[in-house]
Amino acid sequence: MRLRAVLFDMDGTLLDSAPDFIAICQAMRAERGLPAIADKLVRDQVSGGARAMIAAAFALPPEDAAFEPLRLEFLERYQEHCAVLTRPFDGIDALLADIEAAHLRWGVATNKPVRFAEPIMQRLGLAERCATLVCPDHVSQSKPDPEMLLLACRQLGLQPAQILFIGDDARDIEAGRAAGCRTAAVTYGYIHPDDNPRHWGADVVVDHPLELRTVLDQALCSC
Repeated sequence: MRLRAVLFDMDGTLLDSAPDFIAICQAMRAERGLPAIADKLVRDQVSGGARAMIAAAFALPPEDAAFEPLRLEFLERYQEHCAVLTRPFDGIDALLADIEAAHLRWGVATNKPVRFAEPIMQRLGLAERCATLVCPDHVSQSKPDPEMLLLACRQLGLQPAQILFIGDDARDIEAGRAAGCRTAAVTYGYIHPDDNPRHWGADVVVDHPLELRTVLDQALCSC
């Protein structure tokens, strides 16, 4: 079946959002008189969300009484500063241009809540180009459940087999496979040091966004 659209996970696949997360964590530590930490401590936990990043940044377990106020403060700060340092990964702009030149549509299926995802897409000038943006607010189950991708398929009016879903987490690939989409895992995203994208069962694994151009060429030529 001919490839008709490409869906991206957001954080760690389409966008390098870690710099904003890191800046917020460092600022919160500095205001409490704590020294800066290695950026990598936060970056390695981005896929785990605010809870994982706060646990790493402050070396606190979630059950600690100080944890929840820190998490809520982190989210409040992120609401105000969610697209200050965030940018598309190197090569993504060229990839999107190629996708559009091939008359394919593209969209985003992310576990990031819509209150963060929509402003980011708007501020980066991507909202008007994106054919669909699916967030946890739109479904009852987030990835790795396939519901998010199946909703995107319905919104695009396409069959899952006509879509390539690209992600940097095992949950992305699990969701894509369960939905019946073609899948691509990327190694340039926020991969936990103990994880290996080549073990996720994706149809293809790539190390740089521009390698996805070859994946698309092959998919289009094989149809």
